[in-house]
Amino acid sequence: MGTCASSIKATKSGNKSTIVVNIVHSNGKLRQLKYPIKAWHVLSRNPNHFLCSSETMYVGSYLPSVPPNQELQLEHIYFLLPLSKSNVPLSLQDLCSLAIKANTALGKNMNLMLKSYSVLQTTNFTSHPTLSNVSLAYSH
Repeated sequence: MGTCASSIKATKSGNKSTIVVNIVHSNGKLRQLKYPIKAWHVLSRNPNHFLCSSETMYVGSYLPSVPPNQELQLEHIYFLLPLSKSNVPLSLQDLCSLAIKANTALGKNMNLMLKSYSVLQTTNFTSHPTLSNVSLAYSH
């Protein structure tokens, strides 16, 4: 499936970025971690589930679980799925469903972030002649 989206977020100042670990739950909920942690930290809070990296998902193959001792990587998307999904080859329909959940969760998170940092407001760059007529507005 590969990496679905960038995880870089702007801060209030606009010049600093935070990179996160993205964990998409089977219900579509997104959890973002600001630092890498071992998989067992997530798994210990979610019994009967396993973690799968979006970069190791292929149609027709079983979903390889992330080993408990493995550190979850920044800028990666992981899916937290019920153990029952670990014994079934990934179908195209399931892959598409997971991709939609990840896209929706990351999109909602981006919209919330943009609203909270007031990026939706039009910005006028009057200090630079070339940029004086440029407005940065986000529309979804």
